[in-house]
Amino acid sequence: MKQTMHIVISGIVQGVGYRKFTKSKADELGIKGSVRNLENFSVEIYANGEFEILESFISILKIGPQRAVVEEVETSIVSKIDFKDFSILGD
Repeated sequence: MKQTMHIVISGIVQGVGYRKFTKSKADELGIKGSVRNLENFSVEIYANGEFEILESFISILKIGPQRAVVEEVETSIVSKIDFKDFSILGD
């Protein structure tokens, strides 16, 4: 069953290609949603997909791209949001 997760990644995750990395991995896994930078220097992700695939996605996000340093990953299941694809929001 598809679910939507809200994910916030904290650490050194801006200016290191984290949003592009997230989109690439989401596209590979068939996850729909969005990723954007937050003002507090974290990254916010909404991801819609099968629960098992979302778990794999989160494991990948915990590692991040080479220059990232992921310090914290917060996740919560939210009301289902329908996305057409996976988008990078913001600049």
